Amino acid sequence: MPYVSAPSDIARDHAAKRLAALATPPGALGRLGELGIWLASCQGQVPPKPVDDVRLVIFAGDHGVASHGVSAFPPGITGAMVRTFLAGKAAVNALAATHGVAVRVLDLGVDDDFADLDEATRAALTVHKVRRSSGAIHLEDALTPEQTRQALDAGAAIAREEIRAGAQLLLGGDMGIGNTTPAAALVAAGLGLPAAEVVGRGTGIDDVALAHKTEVIDIALRRAGTRVGDPVETLTALGSADLAATTGYLLAAAQDGVPVLLDGLMSVACALTADRIEPGAAAWYAAGHRSTEPAQSLALAKMGREPLLDLGMRLGEGSGAVAAVPVVRSASAVLREVALLSELRA
Repeated sequence: MPYVSAPSDIARDHAAKRLAALATPPGALGRLGELGIWLASCQGQVPPKPVDDVRLVIFAGDHGVASHGVSAFPPGITGAMVRTFLAGKAAVNALAATHGVAVRVLDLGVDDDFADLDEATRAALTVHKVRRSSGAIHLEDALTPEQTRQALDAGAAIAREEIRAGAQLLLGGDMGIGNTTPAAALVAAGLGLPAAEVVGRGTGIDDVALAHKTEVIDIALRRAGTRVGDPVETLTALGSADLAATTGYLLAAAQDGVPVLLDGLMSVACALTADRIEPGAAAWYAAGHRSTEPAQSLALAKMGREPLLDLGMRLGEGSGAVAAVPVVRSASAVLREVALLSELRA
């Protein structure tokens, strides 16, 4: 199994010196300059190359816990939204088309066989499918150990397919009613926190449902017991096929030295889990936006990542990461195109 190497310290140092030498006041580019340094260190090149080929993979799956009062929407919405992605009519499709981001959607665990789709579309959608829905995590494990490994391997294979096809920046998106419950549980397990500190309203549940969701996560954590000390066993007990695949995707990107722009709670929970599996993986991740979910902010703080955008978004799909792509491209451009102070003429 490949291991994670750190982004280039040499490129980081050269990029920092180039930033300081630009024809701008010291510190005037703020976090845009810091982002440019990170990008250069990931690419191992100063100035950084343009970020032209950006690819989003949406990992879809249903969650057994969604039938237990933790979401404002019924589980059947997952399959309907997958069809909307395929039709190019979801919010993330609109953002991706605007910003030149390729979108791919994959069914890892949707409780639907998509029999209405044509054979080629269905085959491409379900090629990595692990199972139909996950176990309800407060009652049983989400996956078997074999399914966890299958999903992790699938995510890694998907990342490497996109990298071989030319991806310079990867994004991870999600679709799955109820998915903030297992994602919050992954964060609670990874940080050693009780449910009350990580739980959020997801799709907009009321106070009664929020209290119930908190209880469900606490029960799930108690049921998992000491297994939460192992990140892979945590995925088996508390995750899902789509979350495990996302973890494998993020881990493979770090192993192969390709930067990732994270989205909301689901991708950040998986990034935290990937960093638990391979410490240092988080160095390859930047946070696209701040979600309204408390677990996302807690996990980002643990990984030392500050979101690029804070727009109050809680849509998922990869939408916040896609919205932040122009910021990444801007960071690359300023380090590459702005004149050096030494080049100015009086």
